[in-house]
Amino acid sequence: MTLPDFLIIGAMKCGTSTLQTQLAAQPGIFMSDPKEPNFFSDDPVYAKGLDWYESLFAAAAPGDLKGEASTHYTKLPTYPETLPRLRAVLPGPRLIYMIRNPLVRVVSHYIHEWTQGVITGDLEAAFDRHPELTAYSRFGEQIAPWVQAFGAPNILLLSLEEMKADPQGVLNRAGAFLGHAGPLVWQAEKAQVNVSAERMRRLPLQGLLIDNPVATALRRALVPKPIRTRLRASRQIKERPALAPDRRRALEAIFAADRERLAAFFPDAPALSAAYPFLAA
Repeated sequence: MTLPDFLIIGAMKCGTSTLQTQLAAQPGIFMSDPKEPNFFSDDPVYAKGLDWYESLFAAAAPGDLKGEASTHYTKLPTYPETLPRLRAVLPGPRLIYMIRNPLVRVVSHYIHEWTQGVITGDLEAAFDRHPELTAYSRFGEQIAPWVQAFGAPNILLLSLEEMKADPQGVLNRAGAFLGHAGPLVWQAEKAQVNVSAERMRRLPLQGLLIDNPVATALRRALVPKPIRTRLRASRQIKERPALAPDRRRALEAIFAADRERLAAFFPDAPALSAAYPFLAA
């Protein structure tokens, strides 16, 4: 069977796309296309069958380390069947779990969902209607079932903050953890992918109405630029939203307790200090 040797299992908005891109650029490492197959989590994808999943790795060269990166794998309670399905197929994969400051992650998550049209209200109102904003930042809670299933030594905990501060060092640690024989080289031109710099809300039928050359040409010919600019601004988050003080204090308490759980699994992980600056003495 042609199956992955390792998986990047999350967390969402924590630099998984950047790490996946860097690993894919290294000789001897093969990453799936699509980057996030979400095979074990998403029911419609899982219904494609194991043959489809295997086909994602069929182009790997002999001896390549094969991997994929699906952030849906650590999105409890949204995808409860992920781990049982995966364990039935992959008895002992190496796992990489990326985290970041959870207070920052919730805001990035909100911006992402706002641009996709999943969330329509402001940040404060979103917490009541979308508990996943908080749940996916409870890294200790999310990784606990994986530790129970595969053991902490088979999981590498990294943080986005570490990767920004020492990208080559993080890449080296990932390579050593995966058992890669040769040196890995961080490629700066491929860094920081998947950044929502414009924070632009997608429209219904975006691909048909916006993201094609014919529509672009017609829009520029028929719609005056000032009107286009105003319409564009109406779909844009101009400034990064900030947590209200009461919300921030409540989240800090939640994430402080969750960090203790995470630290019990990975007591020596540098990510623990890098991702929780608000808990520094």
